[in-house]
Amino acid sequence: MEGFDVQFRFADVEHWSVEGCLMNVMEPQKNSSDISSPTGSVKSTKSSGAVKTPLSQPSAMSNFLIGNGCILVSTIFWGVNVSATKALIPDWMTADGITAVRLIGGCVLMWLASMFVKCDRIARQDWLKLVLGGFIGLFGFIYLFVTSLRYGNPIDISIIMTLPPVFVILMGVLFQHRRPGLEEYLGVLISMAGAVTVILVGASGHNGSDNLLGDLLAVASTICYAFYLVILEKPTHTYRPVTMLRWVFLFAAVPALFLVPGMQNEPILHTTHWVPWVEIAFILFCPTFIAYFLVQPAVKHIGSELVSLYQYLLPAFATISAVLMGLDKLKWIQVVAMAIIIVGMVITNLGKRKRVRKMASAQVSQTTATEVQKQD
Repeated sequence: MEGFDVQFRFADVEHWSVEGCLMNVMEPQKNSSDISSPTGSVKSTKSSGAVKTPLSQPSAMSNFLIGNGCILVSTIFWGVNVSATKALIPDWMTADGITAVRLIGGCVLMWLASMFVKCDRIARQDWLKLVLGGFIGLFGFIYLFVTSLRYGNPIDISIIMTLPPVFVILMGVLFQHRRPGLEEYLGVLISMAGAVTVILVGASGHNGSDNLLGDLLAVASTICYAFYLVILEKPTHTYRPVTMLRWVFLFAAVPALFLVPGMQNEPILHTTHWVPWVEIAFILFCPTFIAYFLVQPAVKHIGSELVSLYQYLLPAFATISAVLMGLDKLKWIQVVAMAIIIVGMVITNLGKRKRVRKMASAQVSQTTATEVQKQD
C-alpha cells in the first residue's frame, strides 16, 4: 500500500497491501530492466534508482525503528479501518455514503498534497491505464469492500482481503501469458482453499446468506484490486506517488459522484453523537490518505521484503479492533483459515524467489558467454 537487489513491486505476490494498500505507488522507478518475465507479477527489476536495502545488511538502529514504525502504523490503520467501517454500517452511514466520502474526500486530499510537491507529466500512453485503474480498480475495490462489510463479519472480510496476490498471478496467466512455477501454483491453490473455508463456514453460520453475500463481495473487491495492481504496474514505477494517486483518485471519484444523491438522509448528519464522526474522520484521513505516505520511508529504511511481511498482521489488527469494539468474536476456524492462506503465500513466495534466482543466474551466464565470444 515496494528493496533489495531484486526489487519487489506491489503488483508482485510479495506485496499484500490490501487496503488501498497501494504500497507500490510509494516507490516509483525508472530505467528498470526485467530479470525475468513476470508472473503475477513476478517481474523483477534492477534499477539504478531503486532503493537497495538487503535484509542481510542491517540498517542503523534509528532507521530500522523508523521504518518498522511507519509500516506498523500503516498496517494498524488498514486493519482498524475494517472494524471502523463495519461500525458505521448501517446505523450511521450507508455503504454508498462511506464510498463517496473516501473517494471524493481522498481525491481532494491528494490534489491538495500535490500542490506542495513536484509532480510529473503523464505520458499519453498511460492515460487509459490511469482511467481504468481509477474507474474499475480503485472505485470497484473500495465500493465492493465497503458493501461487503454491510453483510459479512469484519474478521472474515479481513482474511479474504489477503487474496489480491492470488488473483494477480491468475490475471498474469490468463491475460499476460505469464508462467509461474509449480510451487507458485500450489501456493495459490492452498490460499484459495483457505478463502473457501472462510466462505463456507460463514455461509453455514448465523445469518448465513448475508455472510455468504458479504464474503463473495469481498472476493470481488480483491479481484478489482488485483486488476488495479496489474493495470497500473508500469505507471506505478514511472511516476511519483502523488502524481499518479491524484489522477487515479480523480477518475475513481467520478463514479462516486453518482453515490452522493441521497446522502442528506445519512443518519450521521442528524446526530450530535461524536463517535461516528470520529470513525469517518479516521477512515478518510488515516487508511485512505496518511497510510500511503508512511510506506515510502518504511521501504527506504527497511526494504520492500520486510514491508510486505507486515500485511500478515492486517487480519490480526482487524480482529483485535473488532473484538474490542464488540463487532465480532474470534473463532478457531478463522485462525485455521488464516494460517492456510499464509502457508499458501509463503509457498508461492519461495517458488517465485527460486525461479527468479534461476532466471537471473541464467541471464548472467548468457551475458558472460556473450562477452567471451566477443573477446574471442
